[in-house]
Amino acid sequence: MLPDVGGKAANLGELLRAGLPVPAGFCLTTQAYRRALAHAGLKPIHAALDSTPPEDLPALAGLAAAARGLVLDAGVPADIADAVRTSYAALGTDVPVAVRSSATAEDLAAASFAGQQDTFLNVVGADAVVAAIRQCWASLWTDRAVSYRATHGVSPSAVSLAVVVQRMVDAAVAGVLFTANPVTGRRHEAVIDASPGLGEAVVSGAVTPDHFVVDGATGQVLERRIGSKALAIRPLPGGGTERIELAAGASAPCLDDAGLAALELLGRRAEVLFGSPQDLEWAIDGDGMPWLTQSRPITTLYPLPDKPPAREGLRIFLCFSLAQGLTRPLTPMGLAGFRLIASSVARAAHFDVPDPRDGPAPYVQAGQRLFFDLTPVVRSTPGRAIVPRVFEVMEARSAAVLRRLIDDPRFSVTIRSPFPVLRHIVPVAARARVPEGLLRALFRPAAALRHVERFGERFRSALVVPAGSSPMQRLDHAERILGRELFTVVPNVLPLPALGFALLAAAGKLLGRRAEPGELQAVLRGLPNNVTTEMDLALWQVAAGIRADADSAAAFAGTPLPELVRRYRARGLPAAAQSGLAGFLGRYGHRAVAEIDLGMPRWSDDPTHIVGVLANYLRLEDSAQAPDRQFSGAEREAEESVRRLVAAARERSRFRAALVEAALKRTRLFAGLRELPKYHIVEALASVRGQLTAVGTELTATGCIDAAGDVFFLDLVEARAGLNGARLQGIVASRRNAYAEELGRRHIPRVLLSDGTEPEALHPAGGPGAAGLAPGTLAGTPASAGTVTALARVILDPQGAHLEPGEILVAPSTDPGWTPLFLTAGGLVMEMGGPNSHGAVVAREYGIPAVVGVPDATSRIASGRIITVDGAAGTVVPAGRLPDPSTQRGS
Repeated sequence: MLPDVGGKAANLGELLRAGLPVPAGFCLTTQAYRRALAHAGLKPIHAALDSTPPEDLPALAGLAAAARGLVLDAGVPADIADAVRTSYAALGTDVPVAVRSSATAEDLAAASFAGQQDTFLNVVGADAVVAAIRQCWASLWTDRAVSYRATHGVSPSAVSLAVVVQRMVDAAVAGVLFTANPVTGRRHEAVIDASPGLGEAVVSGAVTPDHFVVDGATGQVLERRIGSKALAIRPLPGGGTERIELAAGASAPCLDDAGLAALELLGRRAEVLFGSPQDLEWAIDGDGMPWLTQSRPITTLYPLPDKPPAREGLRIFLCFSLAQGLTRPLTPMGLAGFRLIASSVARAAHFDVPDPRDGPAPYVQAGQRLFFDLTPVVRSTPGRAIVPRVFEVMEARSAAVLRRLIDDPRFSVTIRSPFPVLRHIVPVAARARVPEGLLRALFRPAAALRHVERFGERFRSALVVPAGSSPMQRLDHAERILGRELFTVVPNVLPLPALGFALLAAAGKLLGRRAEPGELQAVLRGLPNNVTTEMDLALWQVAAGIRADADSAAAFAGTPLPELVRRYRARGLPAAAQSGLAGFLGRYGHRAVAEIDLGMPRWSDDPTHIVGVLANYLRLEDSAQAPDRQFSGAEREAEESVRRLVAAARERSRFRAALVEAALKRTRLFAGLRELPKYHIVEALASVRGQLTAVGTELTATGCIDAAGDVFFLDLVEARAGLNGARLQGIVASRRNAYAEELGRRHIPRVLLSDGTEPEALHPAGGPGAAGLAPGTLAGTPASAGTVTALARVILDPQGAHLEPGEILVAPSTDPGWTPLFLTAGGLVMEMGGPNSHGAVVAREYGIPAVVGVPDATSRIASGRIITVDGAAGTVVPAGRLPDPSTQRGS
């Protein structure tokens, strides 16, 4: 009677067939549930639940109660009840059993529904088993189960319930076992919680159990923490359970080393059987026999890289996606594009890349995100000296993780000379004439800017595909851009902003102790030549034009967002709004949220985000807070900071003052260009996306895929196969499902070791009660000076986000697609970033107080809560009331 469903039901059959010690039993299939309730009247409740938002808890609870009532009233059909009685009798006469719910929605990749339905222990007698089955069916509709499914987007009509009935184990000791450490991610550590009596005491949290961590490779007990275990749950004769207060002395460990070893082996056998780390429930009977009562996947572990490390030994992987401000997974075509890009970089540096479509050796994918092997960097003396310093200004939390790994004896130095690295970098720099460009920037800065502008023109012309190109030629053109043209951006543009920041540091050295804290950072406010700032201010000008035109203002004030977008596409907005928006998208429509992913629609494809941002801008009533005025004020303050710093240097010598002035002026000229390399790269990606969309249209016409957008769930090789006639619908469907599951993953490790360890989890930083901080204070990295107290608005995805003017934006990270929201934000808090990361730079330019690198900010700060952001101290604290508005924003 074992069905092919997820959760305990399917697992029980496999465990039994594999010969693991599992109590005998039987299963009532999901078909039985569906047949029993086919006419119970649940369909209207399904429809009502589908239309009820997850946050409407009272409505969900009412619908859940109604569903439970219908299930209980329906009862168990007679033929199903007879089958249960027959199967129960085969176990023996009045055998005590456990009756467990097993829902089809359990243990999805992005969420575990375990514990949402009910289990009944020590059930005795056939009639009692039938009654428990009816209660299990009803528990599919508990308030917690309904709410959890609504939150995770699982349709109520898509779930059903199997019921597992197993002979009870008269447990002397019981508990749970994880075959991988769920906190640190280490795959070789078994974590065991144990307590006397039935395992329900541990699972329900009724006791503080004994806690053990066992190294599966050596058998060593790494951690042994003895709990209080003040309570045990025991079976009663005749059925049911009782709770027993344990006598003094129960603090002695309830498992010895032999018992721990037996359980670790049991867990490892289950892990091998199912092919992934498992979360087990177990029991040891009075004879010392260990029994496995349940096994499910551990859904919280981050996946390991999809290909083995290029070299043996423990490896260090950095999440490049997260470093780019991207928390969501990349589409398969986005990943394929980056494999080609990474290969072009590696080949330019004379590294061996056997197949560019597979990516270079350091490139790996995990959880549909980009990772790079940083082990050689951490093991080299030059890497240890340079890379953590770079991360300190770009992503401070990653820098802290890397410094701890540098101190780890497992990653001792094996490369001491800089020459192995230089022999790869110097030829690239020489071919791109980087030294000449840096000299030009130092002595002829205007000429250097013109050189960069001319490069941009040449680069854009190389992106144009010849008219009349066939789909195969378009695919060839896309691969040429990704595999050759795109890399040229880095040596031609990046040296100038790097020089700008280097000159800022040099000016600080020349000034010595005469610069006030934060005064050098003030030089970076209101920077010229920043394409992202220019883009945001251009959008603000569109909003100003709409505000000035009565018809356009009225259209935006009284029309829902979807209708505004529809009218724009139909060219039906008032002239000022239509032309302003079209002009903006004509120049910046290649940009997007999560824009490094080829699979993400550009703003020109879907202008919903930009139209929504314009609607937000039009709610800003205080003209003093207008972004263009804020930016102009930031420019004036920065120029005044330059004058003060030059005057301070002049007190020491005129020559020193001249050097400081030249350095700071070039800093302001070049530092804003830090956004330009990515801007050009996104231009190239948008061009490639256009060619791939044309390929997708052809594949749809020939029946190889169902819609043009499906091409982004293929890779380049598969797209080429489709143009040659291969049907690809099955691949697309599988990839879409996997992508949808990964979209629900919130926790992404910055650094991941090849054994699954998340180093940051070993040493969490900035949490509650961190050293020197008041309770409730969250600590991060100072990013933009100033203090603001306002309502927090947590936004995980900017698409369609609603941010009232003056609210504090709390986000996991940001890329340029987020920055239009900055213009009306009162402050910024980010989980990612450092003082010179993208969000920090833009926040400084707009005079927005900002703190970045705040661990778990989006889960520890609630929307609507009043918080104070201190951008100089790097702290976020709860506040009691809103202060006088005159003290806000850059105060």
